[in-house]
Amino acid sequence: MAPGDFAVHPAGGRPPAEVERLASRIAEDGGAALAVYREPVGGHWQIFALLPRAMVHPTPYQRDLSKAHADRLLRVIKKIDRFVDPVVAVRSADGYWIPNGNHRLHVLEKLKADFVPAIVVPEPEVAFQILALNTEKAHNLKEKSLEVIRMYRGLMEEDGRSHEEEFTFQFEEPHFITLGLLYEKNARFAGGAFAPLLRRVDKFLKAPLRTAYGTRQERAGRVEEADGHLKGIVEKLKRRGISHPFVKNFVLARCNPLTRARKTVPGFDQALTKLIEALEGFDAQKIRQEDIARSAVMAIPAAG
Repeated sequence: MAPGDFAVHPAGGRPPAEVERLASRIAEDGGAALAVYREPVGGHWQIFALLPRAMVHPTPYQRDLSKAHADRLLRVIKKIDRFVDPVVAVRSADGYWIPNGNHRLHVLEKLKADFVPAIVVPEPEVAFQILALNTEKAHNLKEKSLEVIRMYRGLMEEDGRSHEEEFTFQFEEPHFITLGLLYEKNARFAGGAFAPLLRRVDKFLKAPLRTAYGTRQERAGRVEEADGHLKGIVEKLKRRGISHPFVKNFVLARCNPLTRARKTVPGFDQALTKLIEALEGFDAQKIRQEDIARSAVMAIPAAG
């Protein structure tokens, strides 16, 4: 398809000049802009295209590739012998970034496909919003937190003056930012044990991203300090022969300063100070294996 030679949705009218230029750029890159159309929700202009696979890259912010998920996807696509799920792409300096579809791109690379079917969005900033909607593979807490902190740095590099609280849609939950810093430092960090507390006290900051990032590092440091005390307690329990997968959750539940907080929840700093004090004073000698086992059973959600 020659540059500028693309189909336009009959109800769409003439696309803006910048969209036409993007369609031509796709052709110049060796791809094909197959159709320019208005998507049906907001009426925004988009391009359905075949992009040269060598020019398509995942954004630097999203989670790491899951080999197990990629292998399953490869088997399915091989079985049906066709690719039916386009990725979303935005133009970048070195080609095209996909904020979702990293596993699909990996499969196309494995199959040595020359082109990637894609919906190309003209507005690059939409990539950050699409990351928040990525449901190709359900995130676990670690994956989501790492994705958010990478996105955070990307936005900070683009415009560090924008306030953190302006990106609540992209980040979803403020504690993901703090946990992301911790997971980067320690991939085996017990984020699931700390998440219930952090979800209640960690709020979005009313400060520019560059300033807020320093506060996030301080908050991560406080959680890391609490985790150090928690590890010490777990070691004491192990020496007494007490070992259980729920032990960290049990200890944190016993030390949680929010247990009796009903109407007024303390701020992050106050809550972490109280948590650390409680961990420092925790008496591991009073804990029995059956106490932890009973708490673990009670923590299981009821069926239905």
